[in-house]
Amino acid sequence: MEEILVAAVIFFAAYQIIKLFSSHLLRRKLIKAEQYDRVGILEEPKVESDESNRYPSLKWGLVALMTGLGFIIMEVLGLFNRDIIHGRDAVLPFGIILVCASAGFLIYFFIMNSKKK
Repeated sequence: MEEILVAAVIFFAAYQIIKLFSSHLLRRKLIKAEQYDRVGILEEPKVESDESNRYPSLKWGLVALMTGLGFIIMEVLGLFNRDIIHGRDAVLPFGIILVCASAGFLIYFFIMNSKKK
């Protein structure tokens, strides 16, 4: 599991570096060719929707709260049975954190949908 995560991070970092470097070289070529109006084509469009990102602090606050709740649940479960949480191949902690974080996103989604109406 750890090897897959390390490989994914390395490939993602390599992709971002190559993307940054290639866009820089392309912009440089366009500027040298005096095509200043086309340099703006390379910029990624910024899509800002008032409805989709209206309360970013609420969203991340809920995610942090629910993730913290997940950590508390893990500690409480660890008091009852240490092997469940601290085993080498234990995936329960990852599951608890992911479920709690996604619950935070879902709570945010339902709050935003109720405010729309």
